[in-house]
Amino acid sequence: MLIDATKSSLLIVDVQERLLPVMAAGNSVVERSKILLKAAKALDVPIAVSEQYPKGLGHTVETLSQEIGNEPVFEKSSFSCWRDAGLRRHFTAHHDGGRPQVIIAGIEAHVCVAQTAIDLAQAGFGVFVVADAVSSRAEASVSLALTRMRQSGIEVINTEMAVFELLGKAGTPEFKALSGLIK
Repeated sequence: MLIDATKSSLLIVDVQERLLPVMAAGNSVVERSKILLKAAKALDVPIAVSEQYPKGLGHTVETLSQEIGNEPVFEKSSFSCWRDAGLRRHFTAHHDGGRPQVIIAGIEAHVCVAQTAIDLAQAGFGVFVVADAVSSRAEASVSLALTRMRQSGIEVINTEMAVFELLGKAGTPEFKALSGLIK
């Protein structure tokens, strides 16, 4: 299955101030998430952001907050975004409105990202986890999470795949604007 910009939404999971510094390749997650956010905004793909217990873990890192702007940010205590009432309503409304695909980036890959992706897939969504835009404290945890998600029917892709699938074709103003983000 390919991503369709008219049928998808983007979820950034828990890229928070006190959590990010202990992640393997945390800076890469931020940079790749910024690219995904820019592509989503340029192509009118809805965006949602989750924050796990922000009182203790802080809010979304400033670099991403600037890109997120006025998009909805959901505070949660459940590890899976799907098990949070507000996020569930958000994604159910998008699914019912013709957007059954969810692109996921964030941390930690083996906890919140994996549980969210598996729950969304079981609920009937097409789920795409962006491998170079997820991380955990240990790289082995990321590898294990990606394997488990693949086995659960989740598409594991990279940022470049996501952007070019969202674009669909070359020669458009959006292509010219976004292709420069991929280096």
